[in-house]
Amino acid sequence: MRYLLVGLGNIGGKRRAVLGERCVATVDPFNDAADFSEPEECSIDRYDAAILAVPNDVKVRLMEFFLSHGKHVLVEKPLILDEETAAQLSRAARAGGAVWYTSYNFRFEPNVLALKRHLEGGDIGRVYRVRMFYGNGTAGNIAGTWRDSPLGIIEDMASHLIDLSGFVFGRFGSEFRVWERRGYELKGFDHCMLATTDRELTIECSFLSWKNRWRIEVLGEGGALEMNGLTKWGRSELVILRRRRPSGVPDESRRELARIVDASSLWLDGVVCEGRSARAERLLFGCQLEMHAGILITVPALLRGSRVRQ
Repeated sequence: MRYLLVGLGNIGGKRRAVLGERCVATVDPFNDAADFSEPEECSIDRYDAAILAVPNDVKVRLMEFFLSHGKHVLVEKPLILDEETAAQLSRAARAGGAVWYTSYNFRFEPNVLALKRHLEGGDIGRVYRVRMFYGNGTAGNIAGTWRDSPLGIIEDMASHLIDLSGFVFGRFGSEFRVWERRGYELKGFDHCMLATTDRELTIECSFLSWKNRWRIEVLGEGGALEMNGLTKWGRSELVILRRRRPSGVPDESRRELARIVDASSLWLDGVVCEGRSARAERLLFGCQLEMHAGILITVPALLRGSRVRQ
């Protein structure tokens, strides 16, 4: 499959390195190193799919262009949509025989996949509660840039955890209530707390966590699973706690991973890394249209602190 890469910035450069020769051309109006300034300048016969590593405000327009020409689209997270826009994009995709998909690379973190396997294997029985935290201290870097948007941390980092609530915990389609969203140092939100309407799954994210922190806690009938850290930061650890009945110190086992030098290789674990056959491309672009991983959100409601629907 041949790819057109749109957006040759920091993320786009990493994507081009992963794609290698499959990247047949690049587009970026602000980077002289790109082959084209606009996608319309590149003949549509040169590529089969487009990868969008662009700011949020141009994603929908670009998706409409590519889908209307029958090109598959892989868009970097987040993709914030209302229901009408999502339906419009789906109609365009069906009409052109194309598929669009949102990239959430944390699905491919080794310990996220291991945690998912433990859950699917029933290792801790019925799941009672899930708590997830993702934070870093980048508020000072974001201030005054395009990333200091009204939704801020919610679209930048909470979207990852909302995605995992479906991918790992089977909560696709769940509604999330916004418990807290604050802008301490940014114009937009730099700290937030969300929860599913049944309050069994909670999310907290922050640009004000001075030490990078990632933690997932899963409490179940037969024990607990705890994940700490991401491979892009250094050590990532998964702890399995097996309950002792009626009470007592649980049996504990740990799974640790060393740092992955090129964390960008986790990006859709497949375009090149697993994708030496067509299997990975079928994974990326052969899924059902309704499996796109957009987050449906009514922006005015969110700004009032209402709800998010996956």
